[in-house]
Amino acid sequence: MVVPAAVILGGVIALLWAIEPPVTDRTVLAFAPWMMFGATLHVLYKMGAFPPTIEPLFTAPMVYVVTAIIAGLAWVVGVFLHVGGLQPTIPRFVGVAGTAFFTVFTMFALFRSIQTGTFEPFWPVITVVIAGIVTALAWLALSLWFTDVAATTGTTGALVVFAHTLDGVTTAVGYDVLGAGEDVPLSLLLLEAGEALPTAEYVGAGWLFVLVKVALALVIVGLFREYVADRPQQGRTVLALVAAVGLGPAVHNVLLFTVM
Repeated sequence: MVVPAAVILGGVIALLWAIEPPVTDRTVLAFAPWMMFGATLHVLYKMGAFPPTIEPLFTAPMVYVVTAIIAGLAWVVGVFLHVGGLQPTIPRFVGVAGTAFFTVFTMFALFRSIQTGTFEPFWPVITVVIAGIVTALAWLALSLWFTDVAATTGTTGALVVFAHTLDGVTTAVGYDVLGAGEDVPLSLLLLEAGEALPTAEYVGAGWLFVLVKVALALVIVGLFREYVADRPQQGRTVLALVAAVGLGPAVHNVLLFTVM
């Protein structure tokens, strides 16, 4: 399955390269539901929701290839619908389609967890609220001290910060509160470093990991300011990929903690 999927993805990328759809803040935001959709598919795989014949499509990292293919095709369809006058904007179609996919599959996961008695939404909701507050404070600080960075990167930059903040918070809560393990060596190293500090007894081990994730996201956004200013299409595309690296695992954590 890997080779055919790679060929199909290559074809979709080549088609997008040929038609060159614009990449704006709205475009990046429209792809956020697709980033979350891929995470949902992987959670459903862990829940055993797919038939054995297609299960390999939803393992990591294969699930991200599958998601990229579907999202890319939706983008292509959106371009042609817009050119044909059937859609007012391309991002609107991409965003609505992604939201529909994400909502339907997420509801299926939630209903399945309710039926099996594993539905536990308290801590996942808390992580989203905390991540929202931390992101707002971090972005406010960036806007006050580095106004040009916030203004240039815009919504794309904010999405990068939120994505990695949510990833950090969910990982920290999972490690400190829910007893979840960590597979990424560097992340585990940071968590263990936080656990070795005297503050671990009072605030847990994950705060250091959250701090590093937020700081790293802000630094990346700052470093891309000039690139986005000079080449907005390419710059926002790369930042969208950076956001996906954070938002995908973050939503995976949120949904996994909710349903399992």
